[in-house]
Amino acid sequence: MERNNLKVFEEALTRLEAGFDNLPAFDDSVDLDALRPVLMQVAERLHDNFPYHHPLYAGQMLKPPHPVARLAYWLAMFINPNNHALDGGRASSAMEKEAVAEIAAMFGYPQHLGHLASSGTIANLEALWIASQERDGVILASEQAHYTHSRISAVLRLPFESISVDKHARMDMDALETRLRTGDVSCVVATLGTTAAGAVDPLHEIIPLARKYGARVHVDSAYGGYFTLTSNLGENARQAFDAVPHADSIVVDPHKHGLQPYGCGCVLFADPAVGRHYKHDSPYTYFSSDELHLGEISLECSRAGAAAVALWATQKLLPLEKNGEFARGLEAGRSAALEWRERLDAEGWRVAMPPELDILLFADSKFDSGSITRSSNAIFKRAAELDLHLAVARFPKALLASWWPDLAWRDAEVAVLRSCLMKPHHAEWLPAIHERLQKARDYLDRPDK
Repeated sequence: MERNNLKVFEEALTRLEAGFDNLPAFDDSVDLDALRPVLMQVAERLHDNFPYHHPLYAGQMLKPPHPVARLAYWLAMFINPNNHALDGGRASSAMEKEAVAEIAAMFGYPQHLGHLASSGTIANLEALWIASQERDGVILASEQAHYTHSRISAVLRLPFESISVDKHARMDMDALETRLRTGDVSCVVATLGTTAAGAVDPLHEIIPLARKYGARVHVDSAYGGYFTLTSNLGENARQAFDAVPHADSIVVDPHKHGLQPYGCGCVLFADPAVGRHYKHDSPYTYFSSDELHLGEISLECSRAGAAAVALWATQKLLPLEKNGEFARGLEAGRSAALEWRERLDAEGWRVAMPPELDILLFADSKFDSGSITRSSNAIFKRAAELDLHLAVARFPKALLASWWPDLAWRDAEVAVLRSCLMKPHHAEWLPAIHERLQKARDYLDRPDK
């Protein structure tokens, strides 16, 4: 774990202290003899984690924060600003507005209303709440959309329905239009980067269909949003991301591909006038300035200003621009997923749909669906013993049958191995990752296993 960065942190902390030199000094130091054993216990307890920060962790959507994000967050914690009101975080509120404006520009929004949130869940909740205020009706999302949308709809007491998907795990357009014809749909949720398969719904086809029947369109790109900057997407994904500026709202999670600590989500609305739905009166909160307070355009109240500071610092170091260092890191992950799929296919593994982003699905080439589920779980466990951490995901026969037509199906669904190659280092570590995977399979193929 990088320690040299602590040297520049010491300089930055000294600079921060200088801004408050006019105040009378006071002592807030703690007893180091009491603090040290507690911190040592914390360090020991944290050993009981997977190595999320390491390239050999390629399972769930966990990407280490950039060093500048960690340091900026830590620096802000000495102030501990609250971005609900300017009284609680003047500087961090300004930094949030600037950082969010840069994200809106990345998506091509000519104007916007938006803010950070503590998670993608809360950001999506706000988007669906606004949709319900703008138009009554049913919320639609694909069968592969994140379960948060059905849960949020239940919280908001909104009717929710799932739309079937095609063999690429994308929302089926025929099924969508059939449902839209009833005229009672409030909002269609298009997912750009599904959690399980990394699929990209065809937003460029969804928007005209939704407009035809008077429905809003919300884009859940919590995972995949930043891929709009990349130059190596397939045709469907490229067209989908190019259509984002025409959606009513967008969610993206900087704490996924945006190199931020948890929790940092972001919601954007194309029409700033939706801010009227947030209107409320607080006689004790918004008194220090006539300028817009972030709490006046968000459902959440207290929020960590440190999250905004960390995001602002990261985007200053790594601007959200095509062909930049940040975009190249995303491109490397996608290239690694494509390369690994090709290698696995050549070496006799079962591979599912080509990755649209950086998520790959594959399985051992056993003779029926029951044995694939068993082998996936066994390889997952053995690979972890070799320090390679993957994930296991369940998919229905209807989604995989066209990719594996020779498979003898005994079950309605199977468990397959899933990798998420979202770290820039994954490309260079691919040989080591593949070697461990092969060792895990070879071990399980031994007669005594």
